[in-house]
Amino acid sequence: MSIALTPIGYVRGGRVEARDDDWDREQAVIELDSGQFRADALAGLEDFSHVEVLFHFHQVAEEKIVSSARHPRGRADWPKVGIFAQRGKGRPNRLGVSVCKVIAVDGLCLTVQGLDAIDGTPVLDLKPYLSGFAPRGEIREPAWATEIMADYW
Repeated sequence: MSIALTPIGYVRGGRVEARDDDWDREQAVIELDSGQFRADALAGLEDFSHVEVLFHFHQVAEEKIVSSARHPRGRADWPKVGIFAQRGKGRPNRLGVSVCKVIAVDGLCLTVQGLDAIDGTPVLDLKPYLSGFAPRGEIREPAWATEIMADYW
């Protein structure tokens, strides 16, 4: 089975190349495709503090896609874990998701902070962050995962 997706818009501004850390300093605009949407597509989003952004890691080459276990960020001091136990960009479908702070909504443009995508990235979907969808109960993660995130935001 094959699934075809059409971007709803593109990231404008922010970083021009991917680096692993300090994404919370970045602000970018998600510009919706005016051929698909009117400005009312974003109506009400300004009432939310955060938005989930689903995007495509479009600059990851086919040969960089990982389907097996590896050391996150190539660090041998962290355990080798499967691609689905980490959030690296070399994923089989090259999909990324970020929860970003909503800064402003202006027509077809959504300004966000903390989007770990680069200028020109195709955006596939937007969803308001609802606390009711947050995990219920205790959150558990290995020590390396906490360490990897120390400077990410």
